[in-house]
Amino acid sequence: MAFIVQAMDRPDSHEVRQGNRAAHLAFLEKAGDKVLLAGPLLTEEGDMAGSLLIVDFESIGIVRRWLADDPYTRADLFATVSITAFKPVIANFGQK
Repeated sequence: MAFIVQAMDRPDSHEVRQGNRAAHLAFLEKAGDKVLLAGPLLTEEGDMAGSLLIVDFESIGIVRRWLADDPYTRADLFATVSITAFKPVIANFGQK
């Protein structure tokens, strides 16, 4: 089942994000095809403000346990995290 994970950074957390970015990307890569889409959420000025993931796991509980091991989670980067079940219907985009 697909899930959307939207995680918003704590205020003034740019250094935390940058300091854990390489480990976070390695964590996502390790998940392989469980990660359908991933990228940073941006402010109007183009600064990173959070993360958006679309993942494919069996249950929301598994998503929560998986996210607990994310270096961003361990570094307490996020002020809020929401996880929502998602049914992909149309995908019409490419990496830019």
